[in-house]
Amino acid sequence: MIENQKIRPAQVIGPLGEPLTLESLPPPDTTRWVVRRKAEVVAAVNGGLLSVDEVCARYRLSVEEFAGWQRAVDRVGMPGLRVTRIQHYKSLYERQQRY
Repeated sequence: MIENQKIRPAQVIGPLGEPLTLESLPPPDTTRWVVRRKAEVVAAVNGGLLSVDEVCARYRLSVEEFAGWQRAVDRVGMPGLRVTRIQHYKSLYERQQRY
């Protein structure tokens, strides 16, 4: 059954235009999540390199936390992943939705 086979790319394009592979992703024991690392993980999922479940298990993230990263990238790009700007971008997005 072809539809049941999981075909994964060997690499995807990262947030800065560089090729990302499983080996070039942040290590599983990462504890300091800077913007670039978060963006790389989101790009890996969006490109099909890893599934959301695999990312959450590999990096010990909740689905909600990862979904927040994806929403931030979708809404405002990499700057939305900055911890110090989350509230600013959240309120900006909510204001834009009203109009």
